[in-house]
Amino acid sequence: MSRNLRTALLGFAFVFFMGGVGFASVPLYRMFCQVTGLNGTTQVADAAPGAIDRQVTVAFDTNTSTALPWAFKPEQRAQRIAIGARDMAFFTAKNLSDKPITGTATFNVTPALAGSYFTKIQCFCFTEQTLQPGEEVRMPVVFYVDPSILEDEEASRIEEITLSYTFYPVDSAKAAS
Repeated sequence: MSRNLRTALLGFAFVFFMGGVGFASVPLYRMFCQVTGLNGTTQVADAAPGAIDRQVTVAFDTNTSTALPWAFKPEQRAQRIAIGARDMAFFTAKNLSDKPITGTATFNVTPALAGSYFTKIQCFCFTEQTLQPGEEVRMPVVFYVDPSILEDEEASRIEEITLSYTFYPVDSAKAAS
């Protein structure tokens, strides 16, 4: 094999490999964040382990993109919950436009250290939400704080965890002006 052909093949293989890495980086990063709780990414589970005799306050923060004409807020600004117990919070969203709009919510937890201990069982943020003109919906999130938070020397001192959501239009072309 000639030197030029070998160099061209190596160059092509490198470009192909880097394209694959670029394509896979977003899902791999998302999986890494879910496993480690990096940047306040919450965990997902099917059931809560059960309450223990310790409580923490969970505060709720909501935001909407300027491109999404929705009113979005928690029904309660904060709840005092037992660590390990299954709990539920409700949020309301209202489409303020005259067009159907689909939105999706991103979320995070602060302090970021609490992300690996904050676990969602069910959440409106797992799917896209379509609201008709003027429609208002009530959306639940079912969650718990993992008791293993008490085994982490730094995390065990956390008194308040903030769960924050931001809604964005799924397709900005669909968002009302």
